[in-house]
Amino acid sequence: MGKALIIGCGGVASVAIHKCCQNSEAFEEICIASRTKRKCDELKAKLDGGKTKISTAQVDANSVEELVALIEKFQPDVVLNLALPYQDLTIMDACLATKTHYVDTANYEPEDTAKFEYKWQWAYKERYEKAGITALLGSGFDPGVTGVFSAYALKHHFDEINYIDILDCNAGDHGYPFATNFNPEINIREVSAKGSYWEDGKWVETEPMEIKRVYNFPEIGPKDMYLLHHEELESLGINIPGIRRIRFFMTFGQSYLTHLKCLENVGMTSIEPIEFEGKKIVPLQFLKAVLPDPASLGPRTKGKTNIGCIFRGKKDGKDKTYYLYNVCDHQECYKEVGSQAISYTTGVPAMIGAMLVMNGTWKGPGVKNIEEFDPDPFMEALNKWGLPWKESFDPEMVD
Repeated sequence: MGKALIIGCGGVASVAIHKCCQNSEAFEEICIASRTKRKCDELKAKLDGGKTKISTAQVDANSVEELVALIEKFQPDVVLNLALPYQDLTIMDACLATKTHYVDTANYEPEDTAKFEYKWQWAYKERYEKAGITALLGSGFDPGVTGVFSAYALKHHFDEINYIDILDCNAGDHGYPFATNFNPEINIREVSAKGSYWEDGKWVETEPMEIKRVYNFPEIGPKDMYLLHHEELESLGINIPGIRRIRFFMTFGQSYLTHLKCLENVGMTSIEPIEFEGKKIVPLQFLKAVLPDPASLGPRTKGKTNIGCIFRGKKDGKDKTYYLYNVCDHQECYKEVGSQAISYTTGVPAMIGAMLVMNGTWKGPGVKNIEEFDPDPFMEALNKWGLPWKESFDPEMVD
C-alpha cells in the first residue's frame, strides 16, 4: 500500500486518478494537486467513497519551493507528474530535494523552443543515484508502452532487434472540422516541427509531413500516416542493442492537415509573442483558447485507436518479424472513466508506472527510461487495467 502525489488535473490525470482509485490495493492514498484546485475538488467529489483516500491541493508546478512544501506535507512514496512537459525539471528538482521517487509521461521541452529531448532530464542521473531515488521517464503510451513493448520483444522474441517502426493510429471522429485530441500547444508543436528518425546511430531529419505511408491497421483499416520526430526514438536507440533504424508514424486525416496548413500560413501556430492591443500574446496560446478543449471531446468521439510497434531482427540466427499493439475504443473509455482513448492510453500506463516504482517492483536509483526495467510486470498490468495487447508474427511491413 502506498501514497501518491499526482500533479496535474487534465484529461490524462483524470484517467490515471480513476485508475488509482480502481487499484486501491496499491494506492491507499492520493493527493491531486494543480494550479486550479477547483478541478481537483470536482474530481475528488466524483471519486470519493471508494477505498482510496483522496485529498487535494493547490500548487504552482513552476515553483520548486511550493512543490517541496507540498511533498513535505503529504509525504508521498511517489510523485506522478501529469502537468505540462515544461514543468518536468521543477518537479524533478522538488523530488530530489525531498528524496522522493518521480514518474512522468513526456520529456522536458523548454517553453520557448519547442525542442523536446532527454538531455535535460538525463543530466539528473548522478544526483538521483546519490539520493537513492528513481526517476522513471516516459510512462505514457508513446513514449511508455512502446518502450515496454520493445523490452518485451527483446526479452522474449529476439536476440537482437534491428528495425522498429512505431505506428500511432487514431481513427476517432469527434465531429468538429478541427480540434486536437490532447493539449493543442503540444500537439501542434509536434506536428509542425521537422520530422526525424534514428538510423545507424544518428538522426536523419525530414521536412514536416514529408514522408507518408498508408498502413492497414488491424481492426481499423487503411489510414494515411506521416513520419514525425518522437522522443522515445532517442532512448530506444541507446537502450535496445542491435538497432539500425527506428521510425515513428502517426495518422492524420486530410481535413486536419488542411486546417493546420492554413493556420500555419497565417501565423496562428507561431510561438513568437506578438504585440496586440498593448499586450504581448503568443498566437499558438491564443489558438488554444479558441479551439475545443480536448477534455470536451470525450462524449463526442467514436472509433478506435491502434498504437503499436513492428519489430524486425534476429532470433537464433534467423530473420524474424513481430508486431505488438493495443486497440482501444473511444466510447468504451468514455463509458468507464469519462475520457476518450487518447487520454486513456496515456493515463493507464501512468498509473502502472507509478505503481511499479511505488511498490518496489521496479527499483534502481537514477534516471531511467521505461525500457530499462523488466517489462513483464508492466505487460501483465496492461492486460489487467484496460489496455490488453495483441501480437502478430506475420505483420504487414512498412516500406
